[in-house]
Amino acid sequence: MAEIETCFNNLCIAKRSTHTTEDLTYLLDIDCLKVPTGQSSQLVAVSCSNHCVRVYNKQTLTLVQQFQGHTSPISGIRFAQTSDQLLFSASCDGTVKCWDVRSPCTDAAQTYKGYPNNVFISFDISCNDLIICAGTEKVKEDTFMVFWDARRGTNAISPGGREPLGVYSETHNDDITQVRFHPSNPNKVASGSTDGLVNIFDISQETEDDALLATCNSDSSVSFVGWSGKELEQIFCMTHDEGFYLWDLAHLHNDEPITLMKIHDARESLKLDSANLDYLIGGFYHGNTEKLLVLGGTQTGKLHLLNCDAGSLAHLCTLRDRHSAVVRAFHWDSEDHSLLTCGEDAQLFLWKSDATELTAERKTLMKLPSDVHRKMRVHHKNAYKNKCDMQTTPHT
Repeated sequence: MAEIETCFNNLCIAKRSTHTTEDLTYLLDIDCLKVPTGQSSQLVAVSCSNHCVRVYNKQTLTLVQQFQGHTSPISGIRFAQTSDQLLFSASCDGTVKCWDVRSPCTDAAQTYKGYPNNVFISFDISCNDLIICAGTEKVKEDTFMVFWDARRGTNAISPGGREPLGVYSETHNDDITQVRFHPSNPNKVASGSTDGLVNIFDISQETEDDALLATCNSDSSVSFVGWSGKELEQIFCMTHDEGFYLWDLAHLHNDEPITLMKIHDARESLKLDSANLDYLIGGFYHGNTEKLLVLGGTQTGKLHLLNCDAGSLAHLCTLRDRHSAVVRAFHWDSEDHSLLTCGEDAQLFLWKSDATELTAERKTLMKLPSDVHRKMRVHHKNAYKNKCDMQTTPHT
C-alpha cells in the first residue's frame, strides 16, 4: 500500500488545458482512448456544459477536435474499447452519438435515438463495443434502460437515427443515474438509480426478469457505480449525499454476507488532519495493489485519495496541487501512473509524479477560474438534482 501512497503523494500538475475566456465552460465527464496493455493513451475526451465534446492530446493537453451536435446537456462520454477512432456521447436530448475522432469531419458518424420523451442521464457501451445502454430520467411513471446494437449497418435506421433494440422498464422506479458494463464480461451490466437500488443484469437472457441477477439497496440516490475486486465480482456505489457501499456478488451463491461496506456519509466517517471532505467523485480498482481506491474533494478543488479497507474508508493522502473549484471527473492511467482531472474551474489537468509546471503558464491560467465563475452558475455537489439541471448554463 505504501507504493500507491507514495505514487499519489508525488503527483503534481504537469499540464493544463488552455482556453480563452470566451471558451470557458464546466468540464463534466472524462474518458481516455483505450490502448493495448503496455501503451499509454494519447487521446482524452471531456464533455462540456455548453453541450460540446472536446478531444485533447493527452501528453500536451492541446485541443485536437471539438464536436457539437447535441442540443441538450451531455450526460456521459465513452471511447470505444476495440477501436482507436470512435467516441460515444449521450445527452438529455434523447440521443447517443458516435464521433470519429480520426476524421476531419465534425458531424456525428452515427446517431442512436431513443423513444419519444426519453431523456438520457446515464449510459455506457459494452467492453466488446456491441451494445449501448442508456438510462432515462423518469417521465410520468416510466423509466427505462434503452439498448442499441452499436454496430454500423445492423439494426433499423430511421431518418432520426438508429432505433433501439428494446428496453428494461420494470426494475427501477425512478431516474436511472448510472449504467456501467462489466470491464470484461459484455453481457453483464449494472445500473443505479435515485430509487436507491443498484441492479446487476445478464443481458444475454431473454427477459428482464431472467436477466436480473441481483439487487443491492443503498437507501439513497445513487451517483456513481463501479466494478471492483481481483475477479471484478464486487460492485460499489456512491450516493448523492456522499454515502459509500460495497457488495460482493460472489457471495450470492453462499452464506457469506453480500454487503462488505456501508457508509451513510463519508464526510462524517472520515477524520482528516489537513482539510475537510465535501464530496466523493468516483473510484477505481488498483490492480497492482488489489485495492479499491476512491477520490474525493473539497469545494475549493483540493483532492483526497481514500482507501477501502477493513469495512471503512481511510485517508491515504492529499494531492499537493489543486483545482480552484469542484472537481467533476477523473481518469487514472495504470500504465504510466498519471491522473487526469476536470471540473467547474474549466480546467483539464494532467498529473504526473514529481512534475514541474512552467511558472509563467501557471500564473496566466490561474486567472481563469474567477472568469468562469462569473460566467457560470456554480453547482455545489451536496444534494441530488436531476442530471439535466445539474449541467450549468451561462447567466442571462
